[in-house]
Amino acid sequence: MEYDNSTTLDPRIAERLKHDAKGLVAAVIQQYDTHEVLMVGYMNDEALRRTLTTGRVTFWSRSRQEYWRKGDTSGHVQYVKSVSLDCDGDALLVKVDQVGAACHTGKRSCFLEGGPLPCIEGHRTPEQTNDENGTAEQEEQA
Repeated sequence: MEYDNSTTLDPRIAERLKHDAKGLVAAVIQQYDTHEVLMVGYMNDEALRRTLTTGRVTFWSRSRQEYWRKGDTSGHVQYVKSVSLDCDGDALLVKVDQVGAACHTGKRSCFLEGGPLPCIEGHRTPEQTNDENGTAEQEEQA
């Protein structure tokens, strides 16, 4: 799909989005080459349009109620490599080339400051494998 300099989000994209009550969709930001999850932000249709058409990530700030383009004040720019919509239409995966820190704390990722939460680690049984589509299936016993 090609993008133009339209002032509205392509209706073919907009109709696939499932917004929350405030008109927003979660955007998971991931470093394109290492797959490191950097942060989560929120986009409305206009922020997504700007992201798709400028090559830079734009968010809607829920606290300030305004658009912000990552890196404009900090220099920690996020250059867009790809944008994907999840199967439910309520989340985006934005792969970026991150310059500097992604988090406002100055850390590379927003998931470093909070730290891991205690949890029970799950494990597959030896009989479970992934098929070519990545779905778990039981191996047949002979």
